[in-house]
Amino acid sequence: MLRRIRTDAAGLLIALAVAFPLYWMVLSALKPRAALEAGDPAPFTLTPTLDSFRRVLLVDGFGQYLLNSVAVAAVVVAASTFCAFCAAVALTRYRFRLRTTLLVVVLIAQMVPVEALTIPLFFLMRNMGQAVPQLGLNQLGSLMLVHTAFAVPLAIWMLRGFVAAVPKELEEAAQLDGAGSLTFVTRVLFPLVAPGVVACSIFSFIMTWNDFLFAKTFIISAQENQTLPIALLSFFKPDENDWGGIMAGSVLMTIPVLVFFLFVQRRLASGLGGAVKG
Repeated sequence: MLRRIRTDAAGLLIALAVAFPLYWMVLSALKPRAALEAGDPAPFTLTPTLDSFRRVLLVDGFGQYLLNSVAVAAVVVAASTFCAFCAAVALTRYRFRLRTTLLVVVLIAQMVPVEALTIPLFFLMRNMGQAVPQLGLNQLGSLMLVHTAFAVPLAIWMLRGFVAAVPKELEEAAQLDGAGSLTFVTRVLFPLVAPGVVACSIFSFIMTWNDFLFAKTFIISAQENQTLPIALLSFFKPDENDWGGIMAGSVLMTIPVLVFFLFVQRRLASGLGGAVKG
């Protein structure tokens, strides 16, 4: 009993430590601008206001920035998850030459720092835009392509474990029932690894939604193709930053992530329970 109390207390402390920055972000967004400029350190406010949120929503082009972020994130989640699932099935359920080498190459690609590839990717997107304008600089296609390329390697490694955990006896039983490889993958294997697919989609969504580096690097002059993180730059000023606007914008950017997680968390928590019956 005492051990359980200690475990619960430790878990509660960790949860509070993780939640405190989020609480301070929301608090700063609700504090009056004068209190923030005065450096008020109070962990509460008696005069909450939505003025910071109004300033964010009144930013010129905010709605377009939101639509751009949603479009990029949706394409990256769908494309990276589909590619990673197909690759994980091929690397786990089938044997072919250089399979281990391919896995190592995928892992090495994930280890390369993003900052080291930003400049080469800039020139690559610039040259690619000459052949395919939709994938060049100042186009959302460049963000979609680059984010998909960065999300796929880790997603493959994540899904590989889920696919490998599915017993081969299920595939043999499906073959005895007349199911082909495609039928087994789509109707048997995919539902079993759905929690892994959801986990990969969450990773891809958060990575793409919060991106600032690539959005700032590839979208140079096309104001209509900017994404939400770039909108926060309007609150960083040389003389004094608008911390209320920055925190309010951060809160608004966090809400879609929470909504997406709540939408898929049921599949994530379902696990493999009940999938295989004796």
